Amino acid sequence: MPSPGARLRAAWVEQPIAIPGAFNALTAKLAERLGFAAVYLSGGALSAGWAGLPDIGLLSLTEFVEQAAVIARATSLPLLCDADTGFGEAINVVRTIQLFEQAGVAGVHLEDQVLPKRCGHLSGKALVETSAMTAKIRAAVEARRDPDFVIIARTDARSVEGFDAAIDRARAYRAAGADMIFPEALESPEEFAQFAERVEGPKIANMTEFGRSPLLTLDELGGLGYQAALFPLTAFRAAMRAVELTLVELRNAGTQRGIVDQMQTRAELYELLGYTNWEQRDRAYFTETPTES
Repeated sequence: MPSPGARLRAAWVEQPIAIPGAFNALTAKLAERLGFAAVYLSGGALSAGWAGLPDIGLLSLTEFVEQAAVIARATSLPLLCDADTGFGEAINVVRTIQLFEQAGVAGVHLEDQVLPKRCGHLSGKALVETSAMTAKIRAAVEARRDPDFVIIARTDARSVEGFDAAIDRARAYRAAGADMIFPEALESPEEFAQFAERVEGPKIANMTEFGRSPLLTLDELGGLGYQAALFPLTAFRAAMRAVELTLVELRNAGTQRGIVDQMQTRAELYELLGYTNWEQRDRAYFTETPTES
């Protein structure tokens, strides 16, 4: 079977792909069932949903990798992961790539911010020198064992140094060996189009809500020259709103009876989990007649 990285590459070559954020393993399983080609583990979703922390680089490499491994085991879809700034300098990036690859991940993206990092669509960001980022990319490329493991270089330069600087950085990152470029926080369809025209190779767009970028459709992005689009917190935000409304109803009414019809049923959950298959296995283990030697 092709490696996760090879499957991710094959998916975006065939057609532009939407990559939804999977903030837990069950979300990844549901995305697979619904026909998505890949899933994404966002640092923002992991920080908020798993640890209750802001996305400013507070989680460690091992915390990221542990959760990535859980999701990778739960689905056959290739998993793309946010690797923040690489968890250190170029030498640290070597171990970062090794651990993510060992966890069964298809690829990661590294960003050119300094620590403490910020959400890509907020102010207050600062960037490392281009040479420092290209060193990280070269380290990442050298560290991977599978040549198809995907190394994506994200640049936050648009909001810090300007659009042309983002172009220059992206070109340098491609020259350093990045497989794909991730321009963060572009501000108009025209900027997305110009960026794609001026930077060679595969590109991925971030369609996060409430940010600087317009919410373009996958077809629109494909027409502009992008191979993939991330929807990092879309499902997470919808889920958190549903949780809030459910808790408000429970607090106010003292019962969940009025909203049961809005819930995933027990049968639906068990079917998604493959519960029956596990029961059948359990019975088989205890009823199978041992083979005499």
